[in-house]
Parts: sequence; C-alpha cells; structure tokens
Amino acid sequence: MKVSLFKPSKFSWFSIAITALVAFFIVAGGARAADDKKDNAATTPPKVGDTAPDFRLPYATQEAIHLKPEEQMALSSLRGKNVILAFYPADWSGGCTKEVCTLRDTFAELSKLNATVLGVSGDYVFSHQEWAKFHKLQFPLLSDHDHKIARLYGSYNETVGFNNRTVFLIDKDGVVRYSNLQFKAGDANDYSKLKEELMKLK
Repeated sequence: MKVSLFKPSKFSWFSIAITALVAFFIVAGGARAADDKKDNAATTPPKVGDTAPDFRLPYATQEAIHLKPEEQMALSSLRGKNVILAFYPADWSGGCTKEVCTLRDTFAELSKLNATVLGVSGDYVFSHQEWAKFHKLQFPLLSDHDHKIARLYGSYNETVGFNNRTVFLIDKDGVVRYSNLQFKAGDANDYSKLKEELMKLK
C-alpha cells in the first residue's frame, strides 16, 4: 500500500516563514512596549529626608548652551550649595514666565542664603537660551526633553504631556529638605514658604 506524503510547496514554506516572522515582531513589539511603559512610568517623588536622585542634563544660560556630556549639569556637582530644583511645564507660557521672573527678582536674596536655582522643563536648550536672554535670567535652565528626570521626581503629567509645577529644596549634602508638589506661580505664600525653609538651612 502506498502512503501519500504531503510535500509543502515553495509557496507553503514562504507563507509559514512570513507568519512566523509576523508573530515574532508582534511578540517583540509587545515586550518592547511593556518595557517602554515601565521605563516611562512616573515614580513617587522623593520625600523630605531622602537623598535627591542625581542626574545630568544639558542646559542653557543667557550666555551659552551646554550640550556636550562633559559640559552638562550634574546635581551632584552642586554639593556644598543649597539647590532650588524647579520643574515647570514650558518656556514662554504665562505661568512659567511669572515663576521664573519671581525667582529672577529674588535671585540675589536667594544667593545670600547659599542657594542656586535650577529650572527644568522638556524644552530644547535653544528655546531655553532665548527665554533666558529675553527675561535676563541669572540661573541655568535644564533640558529634560524625554522627561526622564521629571518622572524620577514624580513631576511629569502623563495626561497632558508636560511637567507639573513642582519645587524641591535640596541641601548642601544632597538631601531633600522641602518640597511643594503643587507650586503656584502666582501665590506669594508659596515663595515665602520656600524662603522660610531655605533660611533654616543657612
């Protein structure tokens, strides 16, 4: 008795290969999406008493843009100074302009308390420099374009795609001493409270 064996045609082998390839990309894409979601997930902001998460970011001042890795701003490089780390939504917006201009106008006073200001948003350094020039800002503006650092500080709003307006006061040893996760650009009380907490670190 003859046994008939099925011999796949070249077309059948091609179809199997294509199906397997598509299945591979679906699985790989799903795994990558899951990894991206995990990487992009907002974390709990550091609490008072926690060591502030370190970072390194490109930045701009009125005078220059610092893009090269060796030129970028590292939080740890500011040990020995108190740091006001201010996350804000975007350059050129009304609320953010009011916020940075208030920090600008009180910068000399803050400097006497051994403090420096770091502004952080997702804008590119080129926008930062023009904004710093326009408002004559004396402090650096850091570019966190993928919002990785904002997420690290629990300061990124996934829904709207911008940073929340938050402020962290970090002492000379890199420890968080005060935070305001709902900082209001037009509220004098928020600035007064920040200054009050800063004075405790003098």
